[in-house]
Amino acid sequence: MSVLANSFPSHFRALVFGARGGLGAAFMEALAPRCHVQGVARNPTGNMLKGDICEEASLAALAEQLKGERFHLIINATGLLHDARADLQPEKALKQLDADKMARVLAVNAIGPAMVLKYFLPFLVREEKSVMAHLSARVGSISDNRMGGWTSYRAAKAAQNMIVKNAAIETARRDKQKIIIGLHPGTVETDLSAPFRGGVEAAKLFTPAQSVAYLLAVIDAATPQDSGQVLAWDGRPIPA
Repeated sequence: MSVLANSFPSHFRALVFGARGGLGAAFMEALAPRCHVQGVARNPTGNMLKGDICEEASLAALAEQLKGERFHLIINATGLLHDARADLQPEKALKQLDADKMARVLAVNAIGPAMVLKYFLPFLVREEKSVMAHLSARVGSISDNRMGGWTSYRAAKAAQNMIVKNAAIETARRDKQKIIIGLHPGTVETDLSAPFRGGVEAAKLFTPAQSVAYLLAVIDAATPQDSGQVLAWDGRPIPA
């Protein structure tokens, strides 16, 4: 069965932020045969559009460029866990917290998604099912946190999850067919997870294509009742 064949019309339109990343590129590849998909990247290549989720002016300019267009699916596949060039790593203890590095993690994983919501929710179609999905993480769950550590990333993803929930509540008051969700992709063979997946069982380590196939199935099955939730790759809700 084709990707998203159940709940979206033929030749629907999709927009993918972070289109050059591991999962973003996999979303682009999976969607291309099924719909018109447009990629957005901070440093675009080919036919991609330029958009930096950490610069509001950049998103405002992109929204103006796309004015009048509508999409059934908008995916935010951006995220930041570590950056060796900036000596940025997830913290193991509170004494490792650095205000500037924490601010950057929050900017990418929480403030950026909020700005995507602000500028691009109006681009979702109203007359049919439409979805905006943001990549989240299980470690953003407060009630599921039993190990501590990774303070900046956990806090940023928890904040993102609250932003998604708030947006879902506000949107449902006027656009009941619009669905806003977070997605946990599992542990995926991308640069983001590379330093931290050594102990992951082979069966629980996904290629980008595998993870995206699972996530698109979750999107396909999503209903307005799911709006505001964070759903794992297997469709199960992740607790707040």
